[in-house]
Amino acid sequence: MILRLALLSLWNRRGTALLTLITIAISVTLLLGVEKLRQDAREGFFSTISGTDLVVGARSGSLPLLLYSVFNIGNPVSNIRWSSYQQLAESDMVDWTIPLALGDSHRGFRVLGTSDQYFTHFRYGRQQNLSFASGEPFDDLFDVVLGAEVARALEYQLGDKVVVNHGLGRASFSAHEDKPFQVSGILEPTGTPVDRVLLVSLQGYEAMHLDWRAGVRIPGMQITADQARERDLTPREITAFMVGLKSRVNTFHLQRSINNFRAEPLQAILPGVALQELWQVLSIAERTLLAISACVVFAGLTGMLALLLASLNERRRELAVLRAVGAGPGRILFLLLFEAMLLTLLGSLLGVLLLYGLIAGTQNWLALEHGLFLSLEWPGKTQWLLLGAIQLAGIVAGSIPAWRAYRYTLADGLTPRT
Repeated sequence: MILRLALLSLWNRRGTALLTLITIAISVTLLLGVEKLRQDAREGFFSTISGTDLVVGARSGSLPLLLYSVFNIGNPVSNIRWSSYQQLAESDMVDWTIPLALGDSHRGFRVLGTSDQYFTHFRYGRQQNLSFASGEPFDDLFDVVLGAEVARALEYQLGDKVVVNHGLGRASFSAHEDKPFQVSGILEPTGTPVDRVLLVSLQGYEAMHLDWRAGVRIPGMQITADQARERDLTPREITAFMVGLKSRVNTFHLQRSINNFRAEPLQAILPGVALQELWQVLSIAERTLLAISACVVFAGLTGMLALLLASLNERRRELAVLRAVGAGPGRILFLLLFEAMLLTLLGSLLGVLLLYGLIAGTQNWLALEHGLFLSLEWPGKTQWLLLGAIQLAGIVAGSIPAWRAYRYTLADGLTPRT
């Protein structure tokens, strides 16, 4: 009976009820959307690198080292001598290493010099391997492997020529035009910074710079691509390297040894710890977005309260008639509370449907354009708690007009105002 009365009453005021539903739905969509984005972004952030025990670079601080070696952001303060890298890579505790050389770019995307160990041992997400959408790892000296975002944004295909620029700017007048690379492979999307890099061999990276010193071409010296193949292309230095250990028991022992390395000042960081530190810095923006979304929900529920209070004066005679046919004050109170609860529930359901519709419609675009992988999963514990809090807040908001209606008397409802 109460449900039927509530539905008939809402249908009689369907215009204002629809506006209330839309307001609540948009508020719920925004709040749950920010929470969903926060959770998935956090998972994607911490899955940028996995299975790597240590990242080693010049001594500069854990966050700068993490940013330029893993996220390809910023510049290293110094490089590591090749001899130092070899000495550490040959340690009995080390299972594998991935050398990294940075400093060049192509049309705004970083170029990373590395070895074939990158494709064998680099892991992301839940210990996932890199896989190829087409082609294969670099085999020739001047082969290049493209990340998924690079290939998509620049519309490159297998066999296309790529000219690398010296430096990290989008536009550069110092291009290695005499030693172009050829696309040998394109990686599958990973949702990590790997999607935005071009991978070349360390030997190819060294070949580009045979006739360069200190960032400029050596005057009067020009070594062609064919001549470079005949040279000793052993790297003189690298930017950083990743380390996988035979046993993680030795992690802190090797880290301490590297941090106290006498040949040159080096630093070894644990990727998980450094990622946690970086996320704490970024979490300020995360909490700000969540607070803004909560304010929007509050505004939506306040709008519902305003509409219920505004309609209450129009319903005085309706409520008085209900009292006249035997409905007690408690039933009137419950009726209005039920209407508020029903509006909040329907608005929340509509908001959830709207959110998942938006995710389904923009999932591929977000992944390709912004590297955000949003999953169409059943709402998690936090989202259910938020929905419960919204429902409770809606009932609390509805209790104000319900209490006012409870205090109305039969004579007040039937007597015209002068």
